[in-house]
Amino acid sequence: MKPNTQQLTELTTQVRRDILRMVHAVNSGHPGGSLGCAEFLVALYQDLMQRKTEFDMDGKQEDIFFLSNGHISPVFYSVLARSGYFPVSELATFRKLNSRLQGHPTTHDNLPGIRMASGSLGQGLSVALGAAQAKKLNKDNHLVYVLLGDGELQEGQNWEAIMYASAKKVDNIIATVDLNGKQIDGSTDKVLDLGSLQAKFEAFGWEVIVVENGNDINSILEGYKIAKAKTANQKPICVLLHTEMGNGVDFMMGTHAWHGKAPNDEQLKLALEQNPETSFGDY
Repeated sequence: MKPNTQQLTELTTQVRRDILRMVHAVNSGHPGGSLGCAEFLVALYQDLMQRKTEFDMDGKQEDIFFLSNGHISPVFYSVLARSGYFPVSELATFRKLNSRLQGHPTTHDNLPGIRMASGSLGQGLSVALGAAQAKKLNKDNHLVYVLLGDGELQEGQNWEAIMYASAKKVDNIIATVDLNGKQIDGSTDKVLDLGSLQAKFEAFGWEVIVVENGNDINSILEGYKIAKAKTANQKPICVLLHTEMGNGVDFMMGTHAWHGKAPNDEQLKLALEQNPETSFGDY
């Protein structure tokens, strides 16, 4: 049985605690984008995707997910662990020597849930499209999901993939853009203005759904209900998910400063006070 909204919200709080504690422990990592995508990934793995309990790389007869903006690995690892892919206790090894939980996800250690090495930005959509076409060849009607950063869309390979998807009518993919308007060097409109992503995706032949509050569980569930209903209709689907970088921690919100900076002891204490302990328990 799927968890209700209250349970998803509580799990999101726990995931935030995991993110903060992971990056603090090694004074390294990317908390900003991770915190901003917590609701989305919790909703995706706990409600939206039809997935198997046992992981295999083939991913046949189940929905699969690719993380393109791999630097937000803390939220990905937390959600995977909290969804049963590997022990929650393993989160304590984040970014340590010989850990399977490196700063950017890799595949050579066979960490369950990881389908591609990511973090070299701009490549995830291309991989996801290949997987989506493989599902069609296998007569597998399940969906492929992929998450992209908005700053990542400044890289050209994405637009080749976006053009390819519509030209080949890849209509079993839902690409999500984490639209927080910030990247490592500042706001996206100052670094390299993206203009209207909705207009761009539509011009490239995609169906676009806009979720105005990507940090609200109910808004996410409703938006993706619409997105899923529009699949299998000769067009690829894009969800523009408006999120807040650093969401859930007041001093991390509204700035790009926490894109790749870990909190110190006092900052961690303040952040955890804003995300109190849950019934799920810390690792």
